[in-house]
Amino acid sequence: MFRSYAQTPPKGWNSWDSFGASVTESEVLGNAEMMAKSLKDYGWEYVVVDIQWYEPRADSCAYHPFTELRQDNYSRLIPAENRFPSSRGGQGFKPLADAVHGMGLNFGIHIMRGIPRQAVHNNTKIWGTQKTARDIADENSICPWNTDMYGVDASKEGAQAYYDSLLALYADWGVDFLKVDDIADSKLYGTHTGEIELIRKAIDGCGRPMVLSLSPGPAPIEFGTFFQRHANMWRLTDDLWDNWNQLYDMFGRCGKWSAFVGSGTWPDCDMLPLGHIGTRTVADGSEARMTRFTKDEQRSLMTLWSIFRSPLMFGGDLRKLDDWTRSLLTDPYLIDAHQNGRDAREVYRKDDLVIWVSESDARKYVACFNLSDDPARLPESVEGWLRTIGGDLHEVWENRTVSIADVETAFIAPHGVVLYVSK
Repeated sequence: MFRSYAQTPPKGWNSWDSFGASVTESEVLGNAEMMAKSLKDYGWEYVVVDIQWYEPRADSCAYHPFTELRQDNYSRLIPAENRFPSSRGGQGFKPLADAVHGMGLNFGIHIMRGIPRQAVHNNTKIWGTQKTARDIADENSICPWNTDMYGVDASKEGAQAYYDSLLALYADWGVDFLKVDDIADSKLYGTHTGEIELIRKAIDGCGRPMVLSLSPGPAPIEFGTFFQRHANMWRLTDDLWDNWNQLYDMFGRCGKWSAFVGSGTWPDCDMLPLGHIGTRTVADGSEARMTRFTKDEQRSLMTLWSIFRSPLMFGGDLRKLDDWTRSLLTDPYLIDAHQNGRDAREVYRKDDLVIWVSESDARKYVACFNLSDDPARLPESVEGWLRTIGGDLHEVWENRTVSIADVETAFIAPHGVVLYVSK
């Protein structure tokens, strides 16, 4: 059963926030080495190469429309050798995956749904069938922001064979995590259920467990049970960057989706744009920088993602990981809530005060968020939730023991959070 692939929400690094479409092999290896050294012992395990690893000319987050892509004889995209030199000689990503596995980590890649336009225009072969690229393509199903692919018509003979051939190749490379884009919520066509079903079947038949992540969002909640049946992760938002309005909006999304959180199936709040991002250029058009989130906002983000149990995919350059950011990624209370929590839910929201509760075998959690621009006193109703913890409380972010009486006079910083746990 595919849900056994991700019993707890996945944690890893993804190349997009720092390198856009142009990450190189040396950059992937450098970030993998830092993950193995600094984060592996805290459960961080996936190293994911994001979009356009098959594009030789990629140089930023911008795409070169209709550019020539690297492709094998069976309509399958393969790594650009100038960016991933170990792929030469038809080896694909296997040498890079082997290197990542050798560090005790797991390897992942991003793909776009569909079949390459150039394969359709050249009518190239598909492995395992007499049908060709043109036979299965839906040339009216296109991505509005990337020109690499046509959609696949799931009703056509040969469509399953195409996706089977992709997953056979990825299994041979040693892929452990597959992120599929333009599929959970295509801006033009909604959710591509037919292609999701093809991919699910292909993964199940490829002989290698892989986590399946669907992007972008917002995934429609009416497809919630469908996503649970077919994927391990699905995005709740479009790309999330380091601005407060997007983080504010995520509280409403998490409140609606918490009922779908469960073993093997994880609604996905998107990446963590923390630390040093945009080593070359980032997608919002600005230059390389440290995250724009304030420290209070960073705590709020990490607390919400952890208590909600979203997958955690770090977007910063791990080679430049600072002590503050590392402390967020390795906090033992957040790790316990994220990996072992249960029954997480929003129990209070009035104006811009929000309370979430959760518990694990080890402790109970009460997270109180202030989403306003001014300091705020905790609502009176929080006392009832805190009394369920019993006795003195530990406040995680101030790292101190407090009593119920202390809480009654406490304030939360603007855009900040207090996280109370049982001692």
